[in-house]
Amino acid sequence: LDDEVEASVGPLLRRARALLYSTDGAPRGPALAALRRLGHVLRDYAWEKLNAAPWREVSKGWRQLYAYGCLFAALAAAAGGGSVAPALRLCDLGLLMGAAVLDNVLARLVRVLQARLPRGPPAATRQVLQVPRPAPVIQPADTVQCLRCPSLEHFRDNYLIPQKPVVLEGVIDHWPCMTKWSVDYLGQVAGCRTVPVELGSRYTDEEWSQKLMTVDDFINQYIMNKVCYSHNSIGYLAQHQLFDQIPELKEDISIPDYCCLGEGEEDNITINAWFGPEGTISPLHQDPQQNFLAQVFGRKYIRLYSPQDSENLYPHESQLLHNTSQVDVENPDLIKFPNFRNASSQSCILMPGQLLFIPVKYWHYVRSLDISFSVSFWWS
Repeated sequence: LDDEVEASVGPLLRRARALLYSTDGAPRGPALAALRRLGHVLRDYAWEKLNAAPWREVSKGWRQLYAYGCLFAALAAAAGGGSVAPALRLCDLGLLMGAAVLDNVLARLVRVLQARLPRGPPAATRQVLQVPRPAPVIQPADTVQCLRCPSLEHFRDNYLIPQKPVVLEGVIDHWPCMTKWSVDYLGQVAGCRTVPVELGSRYTDEEWSQKLMTVDDFINQYIMNKVCYSHNSIGYLAQHQLFDQIPELKEDISIPDYCCLGEGEEDNITINAWFGPEGTISPLHQDPQQNFLAQVFGRKYIRLYSPQDSENLYPHESQLLHNTSQVDVENPDLIKFPNFRNASSQSCILMPGQLLFIPVKYWHYVRSLDISFSVSFWWS
């Protein structure tokens, strides 16, 4: 651990290691209870440090200590017998909030624990009752151009270099997720895993919050039981690096070939999952990298504005939301934001199997029209 972590932590880690290996086989009795306590002590101590400063300023050493606390607590939970769910949750907390230790031991432990999950009969197919929302009418002149399988050279010269949005077809049809993934499948593969869920209509609202819950709980509460359109009824697994957490899902997707035209290495491409019910909204905002948005199932309404229109889009003045517009795109207050009427936009209904190229700093607004799963790729 780095120098920012107090030296007094070292003896606690060594004590936990000694408890783990001091007996034949798994620790039992008082050793097991002491290991469990030490794991939680390490986790709680690191947690205070993780929340004492903005995330980008938190030392990697404290995140590693949090991972070690989760590791020892998870091993104690697993050694205690019974359900492996508590141990899996501790591993996920370490993966989400900690930093990799011992060759990413938490991810390897998850694979061992998942093999110990009971294999009962397949769950009954979930019945999703929803009335599809009507798609907004888009005039032909305002529609994002759609193209089928352009060559790398054609995409580079006509869209990447001039920074022009385009919908690509026939590019992700071969991905296994296009035939495998459904609400049921995601529950089967990832149901017991803990993920961060956004609660609220949009992240700019005062009542917006986040909560950690299992994928099964998220599906049951916000996908299956979505009975009204109130703000508090919307949950969204948004902008989460799910594929680093659950490699089995990553095997079902691929990085689009067009990303090779960028300047960065493949390892620097950020892949995020976006899974939620109909009605989720990402307010009008811009991102600092090129973006490919792949639609796996469901539809999304997307409106795009050029960076040249930024002054007509009224970005928030705060540093935290400077990349987000104050304007409610589908219900703009033209008295408060009169210049918004001067902004020129393009729109599309992104369908399953389509890939949308969103150039860097291009403003985009996204609303799901159905239960939806999208994958985004941010690249240089």
